[in-house]
Amino acid sequence: MAKKDKAEELLKTLEDFTSKENWDKFFSIRGSDDSFEWYSEWASLRDPLISHLSCLHSPSGDAGAAAPEVSAASVQIMVPGCGNSRLSEHLYDAGFRSITNIDFSKIVISDMLRRNVRSRPGMRWRVMDMTSMQFMDESFDAVVDKGGLDALMEPELGPKLGSQYLSEVKRVLKSGGKFICLTLAESHVLGLLFPKFRFGWKTGLHAIPQKPSNKPSLLTFMVVIEKQRSSVVHQIACSFDQRSLDYNKNQGCGLLEALENENKVRSECSTGVDILYSLEDLQLGAKGDLKELIPGRRLQLTLGGVGVSRFSYKVVFLDAQQLPEPFLYHCGVFLVPKTRARDWLFSSEEGQWMVVESSKAARLIMVLLDASHSHASMDDIQKDLSPLVKSLAPAKNDNGAQIPFMMANDGVKQRSIVQQVTSALTGPIIVEDVIYENVNADGSGLFSSKDLMFRRLIFERSLGLVQSEALVITEGCPEKILAETELKKARSLSKSKKKGSKRRNDSLQSLTDESRNKLKVDHNYLASSYHTGIVSGFMLITSNLGSASLSGRSVRTVIVGLGAGLVPMFLRGCMPFLDIEVVELDPLILNVARDYFGFTEDNHLKVHIGDGIQFVREVAVKHEDESSSKIPEDGNEISKIDVLIIDADSSDPSSGITCPPADFVEESFLFSVKESLSEGGLFVINLVLRSPSIRETVVSRMKVVFDHLFSLQLEEDVNEVLFALTMETCMKEEFFPEAASQLHKLLHFTHPERGQSIIDTTKNIKCLK
Repeated sequence: MAKKDKAEELLKTLEDFTSKENWDKFFSIRGSDDSFEWYSEWASLRDPLISHLSCLHSPSGDAGAAAPEVSAASVQIMVPGCGNSRLSEHLYDAGFRSITNIDFSKIVISDMLRRNVRSRPGMRWRVMDMTSMQFMDESFDAVVDKGGLDALMEPELGPKLGSQYLSEVKRVLKSGGKFICLTLAESHVLGLLFPKFRFGWKTGLHAIPQKPSNKPSLLTFMVVIEKQRSSVVHQIACSFDQRSLDYNKNQGCGLLEALENENKVRSECSTGVDILYSLEDLQLGAKGDLKELIPGRRLQLTLGGVGVSRFSYKVVFLDAQQLPEPFLYHCGVFLVPKTRARDWLFSSEEGQWMVVESSKAARLIMVLLDASHSHASMDDIQKDLSPLVKSLAPAKNDNGAQIPFMMANDGVKQRSIVQQVTSALTGPIIVEDVIYENVNADGSGLFSSKDLMFRRLIFERSLGLVQSEALVITEGCPEKILAETELKKARSLSKSKKKGSKRRNDSLQSLTDESRNKLKVDHNYLASSYHTGIVSGFMLITSNLGSASLSGRSVRTVIVGLGAGLVPMFLRGCMPFLDIEVVELDPLILNVARDYFGFTEDNHLKVHIGDGIQFVREVAVKHEDESSSKIPEDGNEISKIDVLIIDADSSDPSSGITCPPADFVEESFLFSVKESLSEGGLFVINLVLRSPSIRETVVSRMKVVFDHLFSLQLEEDVNEVLFALTMETCMKEEFFPEAASQLHKLLHFTHPERGQSIIDTTKNIKCLK
């Protein structure tokens, strides 16, 4: 073959470095005596290579004892993708006699065996795929790779083959062994290499000296990675002058960026930030034996991915804090939808342990779904996850028992989206009509379960929270069908603040515009248990309310947080002596309340668009000096607030407080509240959180500020309504029944039974101070 034709044929074989057929052809054309060297020559490699291989230590059984050095002749070295390079021959001649060479090209292995069988009889040659090695675990003291990883990491092919190869390297290396990788250190290669050896490995990066040349060329780097017994995370050490990267600025920039990013991650790992492990890290013992249940063990990992499963998943792995216990499951999976992943219950460590406790599983695998899973059904997700989670099950689950999948249901049978809008302040807002499952009709047969429909207001920033919920009825519907016995059943199933995660029902109820126009919100009924709880607290000031009702004096009531406007509309209807002001930060919320929940303003119900904290503080500031006149220059009297209700949600659910925003429970604001309230005034705050420690902090602050504090813990709910009074003396609990009876008389209903649920709720109010 002519020299030119031979060169062209050789070039064709290098179009795909991962093709066995191409390499067979390459070595056939080139011949056994014409060695092909990737990157640097032996003269440049000899000193650093021999230095690193000569200081290998054999594993020591005693953690405190120094491990003995291994003699050069007995160092077990493996050279993957050896080709016809002379690298292993040079190592053999330098005294390293236990060398195993592998390559998937039978042609090159045969050629190399013939070339060395007499002169280097101790050298072994194996036809083998480096991404699937047939060696026992921990077989080698060193793996020396000259360009093998780079060949597998062609950008258009992705990281799959490179990842498989590095996993094999990790498996076959002994403890104390070294992976010495000669590479061009391109960013996509380092992006795989560095994270793969993050836990339990010590990494160094060295530049190989380059011969002086007028032609710019890529530098060769030696990455030396040592396998250690501990899972300590080390920074990557570098032993080269960054000015040497001026040979090729693109190569230098990519390398330095990859190095900086990886060391930043490693620094975060070392400072206690949650570490995201790979399954491989864990299977190699980064956090102990996965088959063993270790009480209180918690870690995060990525599960699945390219070539393994349809999706990849972020997982929180939790072994119950108290072992042993009568668990229902040795291992369980809990799916968290994307819309709930930022909720405190699932994003905080404290919340996650609460989920573990309620799951009754010895080991819980919490899977946090994200946008990549949006178009997959839960059945698809479960099928994809099932084989993955089996590798995380403890040994007691190896008997083949199926691992249960858990995901709380919100009890919705049918759902119809009424409107979706996006606010610059609140984010995406959803108005939906729902029908709940298992709502039983009463014995009268007047109201079938399918007729019970509720309209809900949801802020997508915390989709687990139903901000407001109202009963909707057909216009002109006789009120007798809304018998309290039926409504109480509906309310018990229609919790506004639900526990657990939500799962949407794909079967949506479809309503025509004509039928929807016939629906109206019933403002004489509170569908949400916490709304009922807020109103029940008025029992604590029935004496003041009764006096105001008899004298015709209006009671100034301020509500921070409009929502759907259900509480102010209810109070306006059943307590006409209240003068109600609502403070709402987002003007779009007011439009939604008007358009979809029938909210209306009048002389005794007004809305201020503004900041609730500022509103309260302005009232407080005007009354700091009680001796000053209450008649300002414009002649308008500025009265204190008789009833202040805080019912606003937080835009940051990860803070641990879903309602209200954290600023509303700061001590400075609570003092402003006290100053803004009239003598005998009532402060009501709707508290939605799951953390006992945060709850204790809030209660402690309120006890410091207020003389009297009461609590209503809603059964099977995450809401707690707190009531604070400014009066020096207040009624004792034994007088609550009488006060509740007075409250019932103050509530104006066409059907008195409508107020019974409020009176029943007063029985659960407890004194905290």
